[in-house]
Amino acid sequence: MNFAAALAVGQTALELGLICSLTVLALFLSYSMLNVCDLSTDGCFTLGAAVGAMTAAAGHPLLSIPAAILAGMCSGFVTALLQTKMGVDSLLAGIIVNTGLYSVNIAVMAGSSLVNLNKTDTVFTMMKDLLAGTPLENQYKTVVAAIAVVLTVAFLTFFLNTRLGLAIRATGNNPDMVRSSSINPVFTTIVGLCVANAFTGLSGCLMAQSQKSAEINLGTGMVTIALASLLIGNTLMGRGGIFTRAVGMVLGAFVFRLVYGVALQLDMMPSFMLRLVSSAIVVLAISLPYLKQQWPMLRRRLAAGKGGV
Repeated sequence: MNFAAALAVGQTALELGLICSLTVLALFLSYSMLNVCDLSTDGCFTLGAAVGAMTAAAGHPLLSIPAAILAGMCSGFVTALLQTKMGVDSLLAGIIVNTGLYSVNIAVMAGSSLVNLNKTDTVFTMMKDLLAGTPLENQYKTVVAAIAVVLTVAFLTFFLNTRLGLAIRATGNNPDMVRSSSINPVFTTIVGLCVANAFTGLSGCLMAQSQKSAEINLGTGMVTIALASLLIGNTLMGRGGIFTRAVGMVLGAFVFRLVYGVALQLDMMPSFMLRLVSSAIVVLAISLPYLKQQWPMLRRRLAAGKGGV
């Protein structure tokens, strides 16, 4: 791989990593802070893409951003409502919402499974025109994604250090203690999932406009990819304050995309292996602490077996 190819891989990994890091930050809030594994991420990501694409296609590229965020919040609200008010298990609630969103997304895209944005103004084309004639002219996608990530990280850092944010973090750590402190864990769970899914909707919106199309299966496997990136980010910068950990999520998304991009360039794996690799990373990262704990016992059993022989 020559220098030009390496530079292209790095730029693509940076663009995709920044956009996908918004979904990783969403899981950081729901999974790491709130201790809720939200499996509606795939459908919510596609919902943000569909709403953003249709709004941009209607001639309102700037309005597509808040529209996708609001759509994501609605998805999070329904997921939270199922598990807090209707007694549905959190995992099952995510699956139900994710399944239902498939039909919703088709309806949002006017009955089509694909929305083409090739001849549509988007936030990326607007930034491209704005940066015309500057050194960043060819980096317009990175600039848009970077602005979104910086604002999201700043908001998340501020939000999680407010009284409501601290209550959300406490709900994830010990809901019984939160309840005894006269804090309603139902309210904190609903707010947490709404904010988290707002990030996911924004991520889907930017991905669709970056790729100039929204497709019904765009978000398939996104929860696994985001979890893999989250675990990589925890390994890189898992200790520290909220800001440090949030930056780690962004780095994790970039590293994941960079490693995969390099692997594709070197023909180490075909493109369809992305989700399998993501699943393997998640399994390894989650099971590694358990395997480390079990290793001394396993080693003693192996030693005893050899002694018996």
